[in-house]
Amino acid sequence: TTMAVTDMLLLSAASASALVVTGRHVAGPHRISMVATSVLPGMPPADLLESGGYKPVFDDLLTKEEALLTVKTTFEEQLKKNINLQRVSAPLFLTKDSGFNDNLNGVERPATFAPRDFQDIKLEVPFSLAKWKRWALHYYKFPAGKGLVTDMRGLRCDDDVDFTHSLYVDQWDWEKAIGPDDRNMEYLQTTVKGIYKAVYDTEQEVAKKFGITPLLPEEIKFFSSDEMLKEYPDLTPKERENVLCEEHGAVFLMGIGGYKEDGVTLRHDGRAPDYDDWTTERPDGGFGLNGDLLVWNPILKCSFELSSMGIRVSPEVL
Repeated sequence: TTMAVTDMLLLSAASASALVVTGRHVAGPHRISMVATSVLPGMPPADLLESGGYKPVFDDLLTKEEALLTVKTTFEEQLKKNINLQRVSAPLFLTKDSGFNDNLNGVERPATFAPRDFQDIKLEVPFSLAKWKRWALHYYKFPAGKGLVTDMRGLRCDDDVDFTHSLYVDQWDWEKAIGPDDRNMEYLQTTVKGIYKAVYDTEQEVAKKFGITPLLPEEIKFFSSDEMLKEYPDLTPKERENVLCEEHGAVFLMGIGGYKEDGVTLRHDGRAPDYDDWTTERPDGGFGLNGDLLVWNPILKCSFELSSMGIRVSPEVL
């Protein structure tokens, strides 16, 4: 049997509009009038919304689309090369009975529908492909050391919509088969370095092609939630992330999930119990073979999560 490493990478989060809009048909089936109704909560810092607080890099929308395409194609090719992945197609919806949809925190509602001609079949738009990917490794017969990557599209109806979270999900989703001997911190960190190199090289390519000043450091630094708790016990998890990212630019924070010694307060952030391993003890004395890849966002002046990933739970850990 093989274990698996998983990653959900969002390089560009969909930004919410400053206004909620409603649509109505006017003078024909394909013309829609958009009417502002109310301001969204969770907007960016006030100074960014003020006149002159933020200037878009691209004034021309078509140039921006070209730059976004460059990011998507360059990053995927670099990721496939760096950690040995192959592109596969992803499902846009799944049957409820398949059990393939992610449970997230167990309370979120999936977008659900029934086909006209098969009303007894309930279909769901996936939250993520965390479970489907594990099945796909076996379906495609991936050997240990090789994995899959796909362009995952989904909906999250109950997400808290703000300037870094959208109801619509568009992300690189990947999964890799590994052997039991690879369930260790060294393998995790080697994989993280491969992912970050893809991120760094993509930024360099976009910067060169479109005349943008690159921001990311060439190397990523590793820290653990356990050591950050000891060093900054009075800070919130987000504040601890901000301290690290502002100083180092790009960090991988290991050990996401689980509780503090009180057994009640989260050590850093929540993680599904059947997702990745947040309990195995590491050589550095911390716990968890997982983590978040974070960078400093100089516009928002806070940490920005690019990837939530880790080595999958084994049957024993689960």
